[in-house]
Amino acid sequence: MMEQAKDRMPERFTVHGATLSGIEAIEVEVEVDFSGGIPGMTIVGMPDTQILEARSRVRCALRAAEFEIPRMLITVNLRPGDVRKTGTAFDLPIAVGILAASGQIPTEGLDKCLFIGELGLTGDLCPVHGEMAFAGLAAEHHLTLAGPVDAHLARIVGADFATLTDIRDLTRGVMSFEGQARRVRDEEPEKPTLPFGSSVDFGDVIDQEQAKRAFVIAAVGNHGLLMHGPPGSGKTMLARCYPKILPKLDRSGRLEAALVHSVVGLDVDPILEGERPFRAPHHSISAVGLVGGGRPVRPGEISLAHEGVLFLDELPEFTSSTLQSLRQPMEDGAVRIVRAEGTFTFPARFQLVAAANPCPCGHLGDPGKRCTCSPERIAQYQGRVGGPLMDRIDLAIDVARPSSKDMIRGRQGLTSAEMAEQVEAARAFRAERLARAPEAPRGRPLEGLGFEASALDYLERVSRNLLFGGRALTKVANIARTVADIEGHERVQTGDVSEACAFRSKQNLGEGAGYAA
Repeated sequence: MMEQAKDRMPERFTVHGATLSGIEAIEVEVEVDFSGGIPGMTIVGMPDTQILEARSRVRCALRAAEFEIPRMLITVNLRPGDVRKTGTAFDLPIAVGILAASGQIPTEGLDKCLFIGELGLTGDLCPVHGEMAFAGLAAEHHLTLAGPVDAHLARIVGADFATLTDIRDLTRGVMSFEGQARRVRDEEPEKPTLPFGSSVDFGDVIDQEQAKRAFVIAAVGNHGLLMHGPPGSGKTMLARCYPKILPKLDRSGRLEAALVHSVVGLDVDPILEGERPFRAPHHSISAVGLVGGGRPVRPGEISLAHEGVLFLDELPEFTSSTLQSLRQPMEDGAVRIVRAEGTFTFPARFQLVAAANPCPCGHLGDPGKRCTCSPERIAQYQGRVGGPLMDRIDLAIDVARPSSKDMIRGRQGLTSAEMAEQVEAARAFRAERLARAPEAPRGRPLEGLGFEASALDYLERVSRNLLFGGRALTKVANIARTVADIEGHERVQTGDVSEACAFRSKQNLGEGAGYAA
């Protein structure tokens, strides 16, 4: 290799690379040029610290792989120069540019590849965050993604790829490993199907049938849900069972959710198998951690819960500013973060499930234990959540402590499989109903939901007595429509509205800062 390099005068060479901007990949031209002067390597084009450290990684990797490092001044330009570049994905394109410019590897086909990968000091290649974004960019620009590529993931995205495991693979020439990659892609067996959903089953939750009913309603209508009750009543266990009754993600949802997880380096295999994300951040999380941000800008927990469930346990323990940052994403299904380097938009269509104790000691309203909190402490504790956020939560349920008798005898209730069947049947009924439903008259949206006249009269009386606002009234109507779909009612009946009002008005959501009776 060294003799081959000496026989050829160095020249300039350009390689395709990419950087992440939020959850999108942006193409970057990696230009390598040799010139006289003190030997060394200079990287320009707004690189971050990780990219500048590539100088040491590339030098050690090339030496370990027995390539020659030209004793000249090596200038690496990352174009366009007005975009900040981050991450370790530039190790491989920089190394390829140096080897191609010095004539140590064949150059045929290099211009048709997008090189992504981090180099180890021995020349081995390591995966990088955001592989799905890079694969999507390669497919869009009709390039072959070259590097330590996950063949299964690249095939799902629809990108041509060439899997490299070591920098030495480049000596065979891009055309050879590109052909090998196609054979691997065609012959690779399907990955085994992963178990879907949580290992916890609703059947293991004793004496909480009303709560299970609320979860079925939430799953059918994509409604947000709040549980409150004393410690040990099973709130967290109920929430962790919930993903198991949700329908699997469709292809579009899988790709969107997996893209977000890929950018932050999380496992995407369960999502690509259809499992919905379940995120349960601790109440000490910051607003940036929940919503997104930082430098470089990365998605937060609400985007990692995209197309899935965001579970907030001990809801009043979250800081008020952090909770209020949820309001806009819950309305829009996306979060927009504005920074000096640009505006970043992350998807955030999630289902909020929350749990809370009724008071600091947790025993307000608990028949088994006496509450020791003063009225002032209770009001302060409940007021941390805030009325505007509470108004955006659809369902509220009391989760009482299960009876000792039922716990000891192991009374069996609805299982996850039975609840999933109810959800699937109700969603199928709703799809058929919507296919034949007439359009709602302008200015009379509730008629589009198919209410009987008696049900509308009942809803009007309850709304007047409980002082429902516009948002609360709309949510009750939508919950009633969901209940009707579960029951197989073509038109919403009075009993459907009564059940919806019970879930909504039990704690008078949105009509005050608190949530307890």
